[in-house]
Amino acid sequence: MGGAVQERVLSVLLLEPGRVVPMPRLVEAAWGDDPPATASHQVRKAVSDLRRRIPGDGVISTEGSGYRIIVTAAQLDLLEFNDRIRAAEQALREERRPEAAAELEAALALWHGAVLSGQGGSVIESAATALEERRLVATEELFELRLGLGLSSELVADLRTVVSAHPLRETFHGQLMLALYRTGRKAEALNEYARIREFLADQLGVDPGPPLTRLYEDILRDEPGLVLPQPPTAAVQESPPAPPARICTLPQPLTDFTGRTKEVAELLRCVDAADGSDARSARVVAVDGMGGSGKTSLAVWAAHQLADRFPDGQLYVDLRGFTPGEQPPVSPGTALDHLLRSFGVSDERIPSDTEARANLWRATVAGRRLLLLLDNAAHAEQVTPLLTASPGCLVLITSRSRLLDLDGVSWVSVGLMTPQDSAALVAATLGADRVEAEPESAAELAELCGHLPLALRIATARLRNRSSWTLRYLAERLRDETRRLDELRSPQRSVAATLHLSYMALDVRQRAAFRTFGLHPSTGIDVHSAAALLGTDVHDAESTLEFLLDMRLVQQPGVGIYTLHDLVRTFARSLCGPATAEQDAAAVERLLGYYLTATDVACQILFPGREQRGTGIPAHEGSLPPCPDAEAARAWFDREHGGLLAAVSLAELHGLPRHTVCLTRNLSFHLNARGQFDDLWNVCRTALAAVRGLDDPQLLCVTLANVGVACWKVGRFESGLEAAQEARDVAVALGDRHIQAHSESTIGLLTSMLGRYEEALTLLSEAVARSAKLGAGRAEAEGLSTLSTLYEKWGRYAEAAETARRSLEISRSIGYHANLIMSLTDLAFAQVGLGELEEADENLAQARRLSELRTAPGDVGLVLALSARVAHARGRTTEAEGFAVRALELARTGATPVRLAEVENIIGHLRCALGDHQSAVVLHRHARQAAVEMGFRSEEASALAGLAQALEALGDTETADGYRAEAARLYAFMGVRSPRTVHA
Repeated sequence: MGGAVQERVLSVLLLEPGRVVPMPRLVEAAWGDDPPATASHQVRKAVSDLRRRIPGDGVISTEGSGYRIIVTAAQLDLLEFNDRIRAAEQALREERRPEAAAELEAALALWHGAVLSGQGGSVIESAATALEERRLVATEELFELRLGLGLSSELVADLRTVVSAHPLRETFHGQLMLALYRTGRKAEALNEYARIREFLADQLGVDPGPPLTRLYEDILRDEPGLVLPQPPTAAVQESPPAPPARICTLPQPLTDFTGRTKEVAELLRCVDAADGSDARSARVVAVDGMGGSGKTSLAVWAAHQLADRFPDGQLYVDLRGFTPGEQPPVSPGTALDHLLRSFGVSDERIPSDTEARANLWRATVAGRRLLLLLDNAAHAEQVTPLLTASPGCLVLITSRSRLLDLDGVSWVSVGLMTPQDSAALVAATLGADRVEAEPESAAELAELCGHLPLALRIATARLRNRSSWTLRYLAERLRDETRRLDELRSPQRSVAATLHLSYMALDVRQRAAFRTFGLHPSTGIDVHSAAALLGTDVHDAESTLEFLLDMRLVQQPGVGIYTLHDLVRTFARSLCGPATAEQDAAAVERLLGYYLTATDVACQILFPGREQRGTGIPAHEGSLPPCPDAEAARAWFDREHGGLLAAVSLAELHGLPRHTVCLTRNLSFHLNARGQFDDLWNVCRTALAAVRGLDDPQLLCVTLANVGVACWKVGRFESGLEAAQEARDVAVALGDRHIQAHSESTIGLLTSMLGRYEEALTLLSEAVARSAKLGAGRAEAEGLSTLSTLYEKWGRYAEAAETARRSLEISRSIGYHANLIMSLTDLAFAQVGLGELEEADENLAQARRLSELRTAPGDVGLVLALSARVAHARGRTTEAEGFAVRALELARTGATPVRLAEVENIIGHLRCALGDHQSAVVLHRHARQAAVEMGFRSEEASALAGLAQALEALGDTETADGYRAEAARLYAFMGVRSPRTVHA
């Protein structure tokens, strides 16, 4: 039911974007008239899950007792639909009927099947019915406008479809009758009336309404008003001879042209904007995009949509700027010769000089309304002579690059298809039934094709010609990146060949740079990493990237960040080989050296007190990203997060173990602070495998120490203990007292987790003393925090408080933000044990304020969980519940297993105190299971004690006694005097 609740809550919020939806309405939408007792809680959980899954901050905000979703028209089709309907209404008020029709058409193109299909519930069904009615009204208005603009035969097929789908809507029947009559099919129009009259009589026992009846009678009498009046004939003026007939050399549009609704609408808006201006020359609209993005298909489709506006002809010229084979681009003179001949100019009148041909072309089309589609342009010089000064003409241009030397051009960029449009294209080319049988494989196929129309069409064509192939089978073949471009090939088309044409348009230096960018491990390339990769300065790197951007071989999702499409990256990597191996290896080493130096600088800013260690790798001497403060350093780390993880794998792949190990050490600080503990565990394992291949005990003990911490974070206590002990042994042999102290602290921490408190106390005390003697403030503060936690779990609250205060003092003095929060929390835990609730409350409030800056989710969850316990103890029940809900949300979405078990136990005890024993049982059982898997003795005991208390309250005394006895054995093992001292 959880997924259904999320869907219904999201649906209701999206139906009312920008408005506060109160909790009762959300509950009604999710469950109707029979909501469960926990309905409000489940709605809040659903909203929390939606916030986590929807990218961006503040998309769903809490407003009083309800929620509000903030989205734009670009994000929500409903908003764009409303905007276009309003635009159509405004256009009608201003008598701009073609523009009104275009807006309605674009609005209706946003619909892809039944709205909110399968959502269920009376609230949603009512809203869906209202939206469907708005769609049908808009459809009626669009047909009415088209009929008024003189269309008739073109509408018959569409009207028959909509009449069949909505047989009771008489307006559609009337429009179909009028379209048939104007097409000269009077008998069919009258027969259509007979059919609807018979249908209404059988179904409802009524006759058609007065409007339809009057239309029927007018058709019988051939009323003159049924035929649109012809515009008055203009005065005859002298002009160049008209062509022999209306010319149209446009290619046929794709019958399964799908998606691109926004791009088509944008192109039409550009045409309309130019049409409405005080134009003195032809309107020029250009479409640019990477090879294979469907520019030509889009332009041809739009040209056919606009054809009726240009009655003097629609001409097409393929300029062959990027064409397979040895064909050179079409020269302006050749293109002009083609155009003049198409317009009926005889051979003897066509001059041989290009400039003279251009003058004749402009004179020939002067005063005419002509559409000219110049496809596949290579550069501005190829296009400029073909442009006309006649304001009644429209020139559409397609090109892989923006022709920056063309002035007065409206540009429409075509990117990749959206996942929704990709799915629609696959369904249109393969058939909906085949896609519905394998929806997941269809989605994966679109993803592997990079949502590139050419790749999708080649892939679906292969499937159509191989009936035994399933979508899953082709997706499996495409997963192999080394074979992907070979798979996306047909006798006439190839993704690789299309990209190769763009590649061959580069000079030698640009080709080498493009190939080298394929080695970059990140999806986002900035100018600093690009400069390191190329071995140039940032200005040269940026110029190269900008040129490749103009050539549409790279993309730019944000200012200063460049990306390669997946298939483009695959193509770039396919250009690497034995001949380039030496240059490629040098480029990778430069890039990794840059990342190592950049992360080192960022770590020095973000993690004060961090011990500096040599790497044996020369520092990068090139430009580094500006990091004037912690905020800038943190933003850089966040932006490069995925690239840095990939860089570790790249170093391993290229056999650079020292880079692997040293980069991992720097990255570990960032991952730990961010709470990305699974990533931390993975890169530490990679580094450990790499360091064992080096004869460098110093790096070995550093790496082992980091592995021990990573194991603790992911709940692998035994493995972590083994790594930390090996690190200590190597450090002792080397005389490295810093790593020795760090390792002993980690051993003490893990030993305490395993419930061996006496042993842990000795290890932690010695580690703290050793760190203090070495002046290692960061390590001393961490060790004291761990020691405080040990004392608190042991029930030795006074010692826990004293130790936490010492940790707090050191953390403040060195600016150790994360440990400052945990020291305040440790102190609050001790104060709760001592009964000093007011002091604990103050410290937790301070910890919460500090947590707003940058803290791992699990640590914040622990602060909030303890805050809930203290707030309840001080009589603030409502506040306690708010803290508890947020604590569980954070712990379940981003905490370590350790923190999750701790938070669930604290909230479980609180639920029991509030009388919600069933909820307490669920929380403690989950915490116990996690604790047992980790060997986390104190939390296992806490969960058992909580289960005993909750089950006893529920009347299951026998089971409760068993849990209580089991808890007592664990407490005895740890040396804790009584469970009551822990949970008082």
